[in-house]
Amino acid sequence: MGDWSQLGRMLVIFGVVALILGGILLGGAKVFQIGRLPGDIYYQKGNFTFFFPLATSLILSLILTIVLNLFFRR
Repeated sequence: MGDWSQLGRMLVIFGVVALILGGILLGGAKVFQIGRLPGDIYYQKGNFTFFFPLATSLILSLILTIVLNLFFRR
């Protein structure tokens, strides 16, 4: 068996990060307009709608990369 305390610590850190990001997304949705950035692809024709949040995905990926690198830096 491995060291369960490290797994528990990692799960707590992921939970706290998810809680903080969830609060930011809920509270800041009206301020930041996440999902409606220039560069997000939105196509609507008749009864068909296609939405791909390209710019939003890139920005969230960049932010998560920076945050996780700060936590797990050796």
